[in-house]
Amino acid sequence: MAEYRIENRILTLTGDPSICRYAVTLPGGAVWRMTEAPYLRFAGGRTVPFPSPASEEVTKSGTYDGIRAVYAGFDGSSVTVTTHVTLERTTGDVIFSVLVEGDAPGEIEAVSFPAPFDFGAEPGHGYTVLPRMQGTLVPAGQTIRLATGQVLERDAYMPLYGQVRDGTGYAAIFDTPYDAKYALDGDRVIPLWIPSLAEMRYARRMLFRFREACDYNVIAKCYRAYVRERGRLVTLREKAARNPAVERLVGCAVIHEGIATHISPGSDYYSKDDPAKNDYYTSFDTRAEQLRALRAKGLEKGYTHFDGWGAHGYDNLHPSPFPPHEGAGGADGMRRLSETCRELGYIFGIHDQYRDYYYDGPDFSFDEAILNGDGSHPFCSIWYGGPHSYLCSARAIDYVRRNYAEFERLGIRIDASYLDVFSVVGMDECFSKEHPVTREQCAQNRCRCLDILTDRGIIPSSEEILDCILPSQVLCHHAPYFTSNLGASDAVSVGIPIPLLGLVYHDCVVIPWIGLPGRKGGWGIPGTDCAYTHAILNGGPVYCPITASEETVAAVKAACASAGRLAYCEMLRHEFIDGDLRRQRTTYSDGTVIEVDLDTEEYRITVPSN
Repeated sequence: MAEYRIENRILTLTGDPSICRYAVTLPGGAVWRMTEAPYLRFAGGRTVPFPSPASEEVTKSGTYDGIRAVYAGFDGSSVTVTTHVTLERTTGDVIFSVLVEGDAPGEIEAVSFPAPFDFGAEPGHGYTVLPRMQGTLVPAGQTIRLATGQVLERDAYMPLYGQVRDGTGYAAIFDTPYDAKYALDGDRVIPLWIPSLAEMRYARRMLFRFREACDYNVIAKCYRAYVRERGRLVTLREKAARNPAVERLVGCAVIHEGIATHISPGSDYYSKDDPAKNDYYTSFDTRAEQLRALRAKGLEKGYTHFDGWGAHGYDNLHPSPFPPHEGAGGADGMRRLSETCRELGYIFGIHDQYRDYYYDGPDFSFDEAILNGDGSHPFCSIWYGGPHSYLCSARAIDYVRRNYAEFERLGIRIDASYLDVFSVVGMDECFSKEHPVTREQCAQNRCRCLDILTDRGIIPSSEEILDCILPSQVLCHHAPYFTSNLGASDAVSVGIPIPLLGLVYHDCVVIPWIGLPGRKGGWGIPGTDCAYTHAILNGGPVYCPITASEETVAAVKAACASAGRLAYCEMLRHEFIDGDLRRQRTTYSDGTVIEVDLDTEEYRITVPSN
């Protein structure tokens, strides 16, 4: 047993497999090292550190040098673990791979490998970068709590984190992100791997990119380059080339309204004391008249999003909500609303749902619902439609295809569609023998649903932003910051909000913001901030109330005009002006520079002259 040393022109990697400790030394002398031990956590929570290796060896290929070790004897378990740590000669990437074999179904709860890099920065000398929603920066010396740490959920829109200490740092990328989590141990970030369909099944990999001159912008750009290298950076220009309707979206305000509401007695929202709250609607024709009035106030470009068009209204009967709500005007009324949008130059968009699977839907069958590993089915009763399970993503594809053929049969032209929750809730597993689905396959199935819309010339959208869905997504409902109480007027930011997501993907998706000048707080917005100011800073459009005043319309148009100019531009850099967290600057690839003051809500947009 010995410490191994691998050196190239970019980095030096040292490792001692006997205690699973590795260190990376940068050319300038900065060292990032591990002193914690990796472990297996078995079902029930029993944690066993890696034992001494049964074997270890130096490895070499035409592109890397590495260290492989095999571990066995995990406190009575027959599991064998093979680790392989490599230093890529060309890129300097350090890759940690772990393969778990011999685990029985349900035996393992999580695997920790690699161990976390030590941080240890003093206050003012560094920070941790987390991908929580739009992005969070945690200054050295501060602690932060995680809800789940699930990768590809709100705790990690992107499979990425990083740390910066005294100017050097790293981007840590989950190269196999679908069955992954992360945890925090003081100021260390611990990557974790969880089973797929109850077993570890395949090798898991973490990729680290170290940089000597590092900040959160560099970490974001490391990840953007990684995504581009793998063909997964699909820009809005590329999406518009495939679906020309996307061009119409650029610079649009979002107009979000409802048609009908029915709250089932089985729903958590049902009001026993005020039945009128459970059933009401606004006709399609009324919404059409409101849009005409809005257009007359000067809003030329609008993207409409109508909830509750189905037979029972919002969040009911899915995935079979037809026919359109009769009280609101039925199919004829919905057709007239669609035609009105076209006359006004607006995009006609609808809410739709292919995960919540309602018991009272006309096609409901447990045969198509997700099957849990214990033979049960998921259950939820929160939403308006009451008791429901979850539709298996493998079956959702056919329902999307069927429903948009039905719109075509009814003569209702759909310009855009929002497939709810696909880009916010984590990927589902299904243990059905007829339609088994891993988390990775779930992501593929959700993308296929969105691609069906694209192939019909429909603009596809979903709730927030998950990295694995984004190649097939054009628009989201919102993707703001992680706050202490999402939606509360007095919400407090968790860490320091940064546009980590925007630095990677600004030119790949349209992210609108919900807020108007002078209004503080809101969903995912700290109570001290105005979402409109963040929209300006981030080059995003804003929502416009359907009954907006001319003054409001003017403010909306100003934000949307800026967003339209920047839609196809990469966000190159974000910074705090003179270190002041309340004064911020973004720079875009066309040379535009935007400066905002979050306290005064003042902003300045400097557009380069041609």
